[in-house]
Formats: sequence, C-alpha cells, structure tokens
Amino acid sequence: MGRVNLFEDELSMAWNDSGNGKNPWDRGPGQEGPPDLDKIIRDWQKKFSAMFGGGSSKGSSGKGGKESNAPLFGLLVLVLLAWSLTGFYQVDAAERGIVQRFGAYTETTQPGLRWHLPWPIEMVDKVNVSVVNTLKQTTSMLTADENIVIVDMVVQYQNSDPMAYLFDIDDPVGTLADASESAIREVMGKSVMDYVLGEGRAPIAIETQQVIQAALDEYSAGIMVTKVNLQDVNFPSQVEAAVQDAIKAREDKERLKFEAESYANDILPRARGNGVRKVEDAEAYKAGVVANAEGEASRFVALLAEYKKAPQVTRERMYIDAIEYVYGNSTKVLLDAEGSGNLLYLPVDELIKQRAESSPSAGSSNQATPVQSGAAGADRGKRDDRRARGAR
Repeated sequence: MGRVNLFEDELSMAWNDSGNGKNPWDRGPGQEGPPDLDKIIRDWQKKFSAMFGGGSSKGSSGKGGKESNAPLFGLLVLVLLAWSLTGFYQVDAAERGIVQRFGAYTETTQPGLRWHLPWPIEMVDKVNVSVVNTLKQTTSMLTADENIVIVDMVVQYQNSDPMAYLFDIDDPVGTLADASESAIREVMGKSVMDYVLGEGRAPIAIETQQVIQAALDEYSAGIMVTKVNLQDVNFPSQVEAAVQDAIKAREDKERLKFEAESYANDILPRARGNGVRKVEDAEAYKAGVVANAEGEASRFVALLAEYKKAPQVTRERMYIDAIEYVYGNSTKVLLDAEGSGNLLYLPVDELIKQRAESSPSAGSSNQATPVQSGAAGADRGKRDDRRARGAR
C-alpha cells in the first residue's frame, strides 16, 4: 500500500508540475466534457417515438423510469418490411426461375412477377431456355487413313432443362465442350481425308450432333444441341505439299481406274461378239464341210454305179469335166490355129478382166457344181451308155 500511495503522489506531482501547468481532470471555464451516451440514446428514442406516433411513459417511481418499447418495435417492423420487399423478382418470357430453400431445390417458376422468402432463406437462379448459345472449338485430329486435319467446329445449343442444368453436373458448358471434342474425334476417326474434305462435311456434322446429344443425355446436362457446323476442315500448312501430292496421286489412280473400266466396257463386248461370230462361222463351216462331204460321197456312189455300167464312157466324161474345170479357172487363152490362115484378134485384156470379175461367182458355181447332185452326172452317164449301145 505504501508503494501505491507513493505512485499516486508522484503522478499528482507530475500533473501539477509547473512545466506542464494543466490538470486533465480539472475542466476550466468554457471547456465541455465528453458526450453523454445515455442522452444520445434518449434523443433517438424520442425521434422514433414521434415518427410512429408513440409516446413515452415513466415508471411509477424515481427519476430513472423506463421509456416505452414502441419505437423499437416500429423499427423492427420497418426492417422486416424492407427485408420482405427484397423477395420480389421478375422472370422474363425466355427464362425460368429456379427457387432454392437453404440450397435445396424447391420449385420452378414461370415468367412474370414472383415472390420468394428473402435471402438467406430462399434464393432464385434464372435460366434462359430460349436463347441459342454458341460454342466454338478448333481441334486437330487423325482421320481413318492416318492424315492430320484441323477442324473449326461451331456447336449451337439451348438450356432445355433448367433444373438439370443447375444441379446435375458442376460445369455444363465445360461438359459440352469435352463431349463435342470427343464426338468429332470419334466421327473423324472413321472417315478418310478425301471424304472429309469433299462431300462428307454435312453427314459428319449430323453424325457429330447425334453423338454429342447422346453423351449430354447420358450425363443429364440439361442441354439440347440444335446444330453443329463444320466451318473449316483443312490440314496443317507444314504438310500441305505432301498432302497435295497424295491427293494428286489418288486422283490419278481414280482417273486411270475409270479409263481402264471404260476400256474394259468397250473391248469386252466386242470380244464376246467376235467370239460368238467365230463360233457361228465355225458351225457354218462345219455344216458346209459336212454337207460337201456328204454330197461328194453321194456323187461318188452314183458315179460308181454308172461307171460299173459303162466304164469307158464314164472315164471320158470325167476327163472332159476335169479339163473344163481346169481350163475354166485358167487365165490363159488357147487357140487351135491348125488349118487356118486367118489373123485372129482377141481382146485378151478384156477377157482376163471379165474373167477376174466373174471369178467369185464362177468359183462358187464351180464349188457348187460337184455338190449340186450326183444325179446330173448319173443322167449324163446313162445318156452316154445309151449312145454306146446304139453304136454297137
């Protein structure tokens, strides 16, 4: 206690020191003390009481009676009213409101002015279900024939199921991007480069859209793909020269293939026709040879019969026919000039020319003569035989 009293004496001497000249606890004239907090609170209560029409009443005893709680109640009502007004929200025609109570799904609200329990009890997420969103991707991949292509793809989609879009997966747009890249790689991996660069763009885009939608439905992403466009399909510039050479080689291959098919389509029918014609010619030749052989055999049999009847006459007749046949096909002119002193003029050139012009028909007639029938020879043999008998 002695040390405490000593400290208080020293502190009092320090404040009363002549070097300082001021006592912090001594308020001189014109100096005011710190504000009275109780007075400030009473002033505010009076203001709120006057605002809501309330009054103040003092307790039954003493100077420090309690004032009414009506102003505090009015302030609480005002705060509750302002808090409840924050629950109104507007849902546009293209939107749907997803109401969540303490983070759990409660209901889906339609377009119009709506109200929900204000935050933090309930909150609303608005999802646009009509707007068509666009996702652009550029991806490089391999085709079925192991060529690298770069695809610029645009995917157009809508939020078809707001609840699934918000709650079923964490990142619907990221999921759509991954599914789109996977789908285009799958479809491109089954197609060759010429088909991709040519007529295959539209079928590839349709098939890609179907694959993407199937994946999103499996994930329950709440997204509907409306269209897939392949804006550009090309190959890297580093391999452009090699790809152009490969394309040219394939085009040459197709051209030569078409030329070969055209040649085959032309030569094969002609070869088949020539084969059929040769077969028919062979059959005709066969029939002619057989017929000639049969005719010669018949003539020989008939001639043999006549020869047995008149050998000498038949030999002479056969000799004359042979000489006639041989001289008939000769280009020489024979004249019997014995006993004649007249000068003969023969147009040898004209005779030869006429003979050459008539040689095919003559040849055919000569070929036909032995075949015509053995009956004619037999008749001549009979006539010669009759003449020989008459001579006897």
